[in-house]
Amino acid sequence: MSPGMLKMWISIAGMGLMFLAIITIYLSRYKLTGVLKFFTAVLAYIFLIISGITLVIVLFT
Repeated sequence: MSPGMLKMWISIAGMGLMFLAIITIYLSRYKLTGVLKFFTAVLAYIFLIISGITLVIVLFT
């Protein structure tokens, strides 16, 4: 696999993680309550941080 194709797949994975972050943030803010709300919010922000890091790495390599 060429380096360009590998970067494409990594960036698609980063965009997928951003999509998952959007869904879990929405769920944690509007649909869930209690401890589950906290855990989904933490998971969402972890997704967001990891996707941001992967997209920055792809951008600058």
